[in-house]
Amino acid sequence: MDSQTAYDHIIRGALMAGMRGHFPPATAIEVAHVLLENGRINVFEMTMNSVDALEAMQAVKQVYGDSAVVGMGTVLDVEMARRALDAGADFVVAPSFNRAVCDLVHAAGVLMIPGVITPTEAVDAWATGAKLIKIFPIGNLGVDYFKTVRGPLDHIKFMCNGGMNEVNAAEFLKAGAVACGMANWLTGDGHMALDLIARRARVLRDNVDAARSGQRDRTSV
Repeated sequence: MDSQTAYDHIIRGALMAGMRGHFPPATAIEVAHVLLENGRINVFEMTMNSVDALEAMQAVKQVYGDSAVVGMGTVLDVEMARRALDAGADFVVAPSFNRAVCDLVHAAGVLMIPGVITPTEAVDAWATGAKLIKIFPIGNLGVDYFKTVRGPLDHIKFMCNGGMNEVNAAEFLKAGAVACGMANWLTGDGHMALDLIARRARVLRDNVDAARSGQRDRTSV
């Protein structure tokens, strides 16, 4: 999948579901199905420090094809990036900014989402040609910090990650984020009951849709 197509999917749905922990292929496929059916969430981020991460990414891509966008997160160095690209990642996400990783992924024509937390990092990452920047761990710092960083940098497209839930995800979108990355609250560590994931996905989708349409958040779990 080319960079622009992956980017468009993320912007359209405003949500990226992360799977960190015990998400071997069978579990990842089940969780992806629940998220698709209950939250219209079709962008999935596996993580390199999870069980069988590359195999899980490939399995979800094989099962859901063009109806899902499946990439790799926690890509910390060039070697990890090469492995993710070789396995067919639709996008690459990092919790940090590494120019060599950005250059490699961009050269492959794949969407690179570097991680930042300061204005300097954001400007430097954006200068590599990144279409989307992950600000992390912003959920723990709060909406006010995000607004302060984004104030002079409103030309940068930010995805908010880290400490996200059904309430603050809507708040960050209202504050100008174009997407939110959801992991622990939404998917757990690979052992969360599927019915709980389903309930949370429905509430999250309702709140995100309400936030983007200017309505009040509808509910919480």
